[in-house]
Amino acid sequence: MTARLSVLVLAAAVFVSALGVVFSTHEARKHFVALQDLVEVRDQLNVKWGQLQLEQSTWATDGRIERVAREELGMQMPQIGAVVIVEP
Repeated sequence: MTARLSVLVLAAAVFVSALGVVFSTHEARKHFVALQDLVEVRDQLNVKWGQLQLEQSTWATDGRIERVAREELGMQMPQIGAVVIVEP
């Protein structure tokens, strides 16, 4: 009788252990899929960041700033006599 009970307890333990393995494998796969999605988002954001840096460097060129200052803001270079150098 005790041998039969021991076998039953061991069989139940094996079954519960198998369920634990299945559950943990499923959770690991879910987390891996989530990780892959996040890696893809990271890569897309890195591409967008590179594009924004390129756009910023284009908008901030000296020639463009000078053109905007002259055409849109009506600014001009001061005459040499109008320049005052302040020394500390």
